[in-house]
Amino acid sequence: MFAAYAATVNAEDPLSALRVGELPDPEVPEGWATVRLSASSLNHHDLWSLKGVGLPVERTPMILGCDGVGVDENGDPVVVHAVIADPDLPDETLDPKRTLLSELHPGTLAERVSVPRRNLLPLPAGWTAEQAACLPTAWLTAYRMLTTRGRLPEGGSVLIQGAGGGVSTAAILLATAMGARVHVTSRDGAKRDRVTELGAHAYEPGARLPERVDVVIETVGAATFDHSVKCAKPGARIVVSGSTSGHEAVVDLRRVFFLQLEIVGSTMGTRRELADLLDLCGRTDVRPVVDSTYALADAADALRHLADGDVFGKIVLTHG
Repeated sequence: MFAAYAATVNAEDPLSALRVGELPDPEVPEGWATVRLSASSLNHHDLWSLKGVGLPVERTPMILGCDGVGVDENGDPVVVHAVIADPDLPDETLDPKRTLLSELHPGTLAERVSVPRRNLLPLPAGWTAEQAACLPTAWLTAYRMLTTRGRLPEGGSVLIQGAGGGVSTAAILLATAMGARVHVTSRDGAKRDRVTELGAHAYEPGARLPERVDVVIETVGAATFDHSVKCAKPGARIVVSGSTSGHEAVVDLRRVFFLQLEIVGSTMGTRRELADLLDLCGRTDVRPVVDSTYALADAADALRHLADGDVFGKIVLTHG
């Protein structure tokens, strides 16, 4: 079958490790199902895999991709939950030993993918495959950060550090749909304008906000973490799912203990949370922002676009 995959890994030049071509069909263990994919979307996880982060060279060739939408063996349109977990755990538990598609098992940048049958959820009515393909990683991560981990209160306030990426864009739209007041920082004036169009308030990095917030969505790391702490109201949650600017942040612990702040880690989400996310999107009619669309055959160009960093929303691949 046709696929985009890591033929090897290369920390210095990750795109040189990418190949697009034919590979064997995925194996289908007992209790698993095959999905004929119609759309997928990219994540920075794909670039990290090409660099060898979480994917040793001994495990290559490995098909990339976590997000996928397609048709199952019965002809039903489905969304693929990317987390491969212990099948004995309940849907609301995030397995501490979980893996993502494209780490131990072939991913979704292919004509077909094999996953545990429990990882398939119905594609909501009225959604295109391209829209739904944005949800299983970035949008699920943002949803868990705001709800399970961030405990965003009704009528609350959110600060999102950094604009443009899949998680931050999802967090803007989801928090707005939940009725929150949303504040977003970005160094890029054009991205600040886009953020305003989505209903949020935009600021330059480090700017003083008009209020302290209940939840901070932190994916930037060292460059913004001090600002995140200063913007948190007493008892707030600073929820961290990334550190693109560096992972060794300086923290003023006096603010943490005196204001009783919570610094909370978060990553991905459970099957139950993905179902709840689909339900929320259906009730509020919120839809992902798609930066651009490429054919699966042009996956190299799509990944190069992602690596360049000038992205607002999700990059989607079509498999038709």
